[in-house]
Formats: sequence, C-alpha cells, structure tokens
Amino acid sequence: MTTRKILQKPGFRLGGNGKNSWSVGKTASLGLRNLYQLLSFLLLLSMSNNLGYSQQSWLKKFPGIGTFSSPRITDLNADGVGDIILGAGREEFQVSDSAVVAINGKNGDLMWHVSAKDQIFGSAAFLDINGDAIEDVFIGGRSAQFMAIDGRTGTVIWRFQKPEGQQSEWFNFYNPLFIPDQNDDGQPDILISNGGDILAEPHDPNRLPGYLVILDSRNGKVISRAMMPDGKETYLSVAVLPDSSQTARTVIFGTGGETLGGNLFVTSIAEIRSGDISRSIKLATSTTRGFIGPAVWVDINRDGIHDIVTNAVDGRMLAFDGKTYQPIWQVSMPGTEAYGSMAVGNFTGDDIPDFFTSYAQGKWPDLEWSKQFMVDGKSGKVVLQDSLGFYQMTSPVAVDLDSDGLDEALMPMNYQVFDSLKRKYFYNDLAVIEFSKRKVTKLNLSYKGNNISSTPWVGDLDNNGFMDIIYVHGTNVKQTYTFDGLQVNRIDTDIPIEKNPKWGSYMGSSYNGVFD
Repeated sequence: MTTRKILQKPGFRLGGNGKNSWSVGKTASLGLRNLYQLLSFLLLLSMSNNLGYSQQSWLKKFPGIGTFSSPRITDLNADGVGDIILGAGREEFQVSDSAVVAINGKNGDLMWHVSAKDQIFGSAAFLDINGDAIEDVFIGGRSAQFMAIDGRTGTVIWRFQKPEGQQSEWFNFYNPLFIPDQNDDGQPDILISNGGDILAEPHDPNRLPGYLVILDSRNGKVISRAMMPDGKETYLSVAVLPDSSQTARTVIFGTGGETLGGNLFVTSIAEIRSGDISRSIKLATSTTRGFIGPAVWVDINRDGIHDIVTNAVDGRMLAFDGKTYQPIWQVSMPGTEAYGSMAVGNFTGDDIPDFFTSYAQGKWPDLEWSKQFMVDGKSGKVVLQDSLGFYQMTSPVAVDLDSDGLDEALMPMNYQVFDSLKRKYFYNDLAVIEFSKRKVTKLNLSYKGNNISSTPWVGDLDNNGFMDIIYVHGTNVKQTYTFDGLQVNRIDTDIPIEKNPKWGSYMGSSYNGVFD
C-alpha cells in the first residue's frame, strides 16, 4: 500500500452528536468495580512524561528510524520476561542498520538489531528452528525482504533470495504464518503473501499479480508459489485456521488496493502447495477498492465452525458463514475507507463475539478524520459509533480491564494542535472504550509525535498477574509520515489480569487472525 501519499488535514473533533455516540472525557468513568483501582490506573498513566509510575515501566527512543510494524513478544534471553521485536527502517528504498530491533522487556535495553536494504514493515512470527529452545524471528517488508533471525543472538539465519529468472516478480512480503511441514523435513513451513508494486501509479491497472508463497522455514527457499486467481495485486496478510486438514479451505486472502478493485477468497494449503489456486472460492468483490486489512476467523453463528469477518477498503465490514461461505451480514459506512483490521471481543454481553474497528473518513489519498464503530456479532448491527482522532492504520485491541466478563477496547489516537503562531504540532495517546457505559477515557499520555500503523500489545509481560501495555509511536511533532525517530513504551499497570487477552495484539494474541 502506497501509504506515503496519505495526507492529514487540520482540525479535530472529539465525540459525536447522535444517540449512539460515546461520551468522551479525559477522566470519564470506566465503570470499574473498584474505585481505587481506577484512580490508581489513571494516576499512574498521567505521570507518563517521565514514566515514573512503576519500576517496571520504561521508554526507549530510537532516532533516525520509523515503523509501520506492530510489536510482537517472546522471551529471547530466558529471563521470564517477554521481549519486544519490531520491524523498522528509514524512508522507502533506504538502507537501515536497524530494520529489525529486539528490545529487552525488563528494562528497554536494545538486545540486537539487524540491517535491511528497505523498510521492514511487517510484524514478526516466531519458531525455534535452530534447536536452542529460544524462538527465532521471521519478519519481512518492502523490496522482497524476508528473513529468519536467531532470536538469542540477532544473527541472520537466512535472507530470502529471489529465484533465478524471477527478479522482477517479487514485491512486498506481508505477515508470515506457520503451516504443517510441506517438504518432509520435520519442520513447520511458512505461508506468506507477496505483492504490491510501490512504483505503480495510482489507478494504473497494469500491475504484476500477487502470489501466495510457501517457504522452507529452515532456509527460506521457495517450496511453492501460486498466483492470485484474478491476476491482481495483493497487500493482504493471510489468516489461516490451524490444526485443520490441508485440503480444507482454511486460508483467507485478498486482492486489490487503494484505487483498484479486488476480491476476497478462501483456499486450501493443498491448493497453494500445488501452485494453482484458480479454484479458490470467491467470497466478496469490490469494484473500486480492494481488501487490505487482515480478515478474522471467528464463530459468530454458534455452529462450532469458524466464520469469516473482514473489512473491505470501500468502507464495509463483511461476515461469511465458514461452512457454506454465504453472507451472514454486512455493515456499510459511506464516505469511509478501511486499511486496518479489527478488535474481536465480548462487547455486548452475549456469547457471540463482537467487533470494533476504525475507518478513515475521506477518499485516498485525502484521508482525514477517523470513524470508529462497534458491531454486534450476532445481528450485524452497529451498536455504537463516533469520530475520534486523525486517520491512522492501527487496529484496536480488546481486553477485560475490570474482570466483569465484558471486554473494553484499547485504541491509539492521533491529535493535532496549533500554537499561538498557528504552527501545527502532533501528539498521540491511548483511549479506552467501555461499551456498556458508552464511555471513552483518554489516558493523558500525550506522547509527542504520532502513530501511523503500530497496534499496541496488551498482556502480562512478566507473568506477575498485572497488565502491561507495549505501545510504539513516531516522535516527529511536525510531520506525520516520517522515519526519523520512534519511541517504544512499556506501561506497567496495577490492573490484575488472570490470563492474556484473546485479542491483545495485531491479528490477535496468537498473531494468526483466529479468535477461539
């Protein structure tokens, strides 16, 4: 996706006017049963300028680089505390010595960094392939960059090499997933999408097609490659149901982009392995826009089979039966475009998962405000909606903050302010949305800069029974699309957490787009 051309316009409005909008305030009640817990939480967060609210909290600044990546967590040094892996880089087509960074979750120290010839915008996946009991890191990005990194040392195990005779046919690598062994070496292999020519002009339909690719996890060599069945480009990270037959249609993929139409499909691992996915089932079509934000596998009709829910760039949320592939419901938001995914959680109190997401208002590249809405997973009806903050591509996460069985959403928000000379400045924050109370709480972090596309991670980083937040943002206060500084924050809270949330990260806490 050619995100470098996205513009942000002046102005900001907080809250909506309709009966289905949220009330918003800096200290709006979260409805927590323990008032002390709420006050303690907000007090700790309000001290974010020096992050002095906990011995376990820290911030780490990285000058000269930026990120589209979302933080992923694994313990790289076996100290019992999760560490943070993040893709990064400089402007497009520029070499960076810190295109992948690993950060100590305990103190924020840099553990290792890896170079790349272009931006690594993807989010990491983990698998121990060298047998040292530490998960290794798999991550990719622009210019056919994809690599496996020794998680303990930061040594590159392998980098993807274009097969001979295919030098012009490989583009961006998106988020990888592991699938059962495809070449009988006893090791899971990698399924990943590749496509998206950043040099293609908007609205130009003359683009090379995208592919679904199976790679050998041990060495990065191509096991199989299958061209998109409609011959179109792709920007969509696949979502795959684990532990299913390889002949079952468990792989969701899609085509199209910001200015060209596309389709949403399901196929099987076996068909991808054969190199021919022309028999994929087409779920949906958009004539003017494509499918970019990852889809979700989630059971919303209580038949015990995962269904499919996705955002289309043209401003629709779509749900399909995972058995019959027939539509279940559809939500349309006219005048919007969707480039992110969604948070899945129990927001309405029944036993059917619900969905919260953020769309951009406007038409690419003139995307301005954001519009957020929550959809009842059972009925497909919009329960709440509002417009909060500037456009960004992050996805919300969901977590039960007060142990009442209902999830709240945690969402990054970008703001723009003007000084007395009418100079423009940007800052960002996190907001907590409690749907049952129709409340939004701005956490008053007031970090300098903005967050374009890095979804937070929420969980128990050090297994002490309390919630941690890993939050990443840019540090440039005057421009939005920059790669000249980023900040990684660990926010250690006093909120008890019995287990990690199901949807506490981009594509869920299991990083695979599956809600169980």
